[in-house]
Amino acid sequence: MPQLSQADLKRVSEIIAAHSSLDGPAVPILHALQEEFGYVPEETLSLLASALNLSRAEIHGTVTFYHDFRSKPAGKHVLKLCRAEACQAMNGPQIAEALLTQLGITWGETTPDGALTVEGVFCLGLCACAPSGLYDGEPIGRLNAELLEAVVQEVRGA
Repeated sequence: MPQLSQADLKRVSEIIAAHSSLDGPAVPILHALQEEFGYVPEETLSLLASALNLSRAEIHGTVTFYHDFRSKPAGKHVLKLCRAEACQAMNGPQIAEALLTQLGITWGETTPDGALTVEGVFCLGLCACAPSGLYDGEPIGRLNAELLEAVVQEVRGA
């Protein structure tokens, strides 16, 4: 993982300063860091902890608790597949495992070419059209092998 440059560290300080006056600023700051860098760089955790007078463990716990935060850059495209009960009941796990096997990755990993990251999420609120997912932030429902193959083909053609 590349280290942040001085300019990046300056930007981190600006982000922290811009959000630190909010009530409960840790989560908004983490979102802003991820928006800026595409993930939450490891070296930002101690800077954030210090600025908010929290322990590094508290910040790390926040990052690892929320599924939207990443500790490493995602691929060019991100596919989030629901793993909650309604999607499980509609063969979501079997569909997801077949895709992961086809791609040669596991949950949270990125394909070797850096094109696609597949993440598990718990409930997208699309239970009526389970199994469901988000592809680059756009909801997709009634997932099946054919739909996921179309996503893979789009990613490979992108």
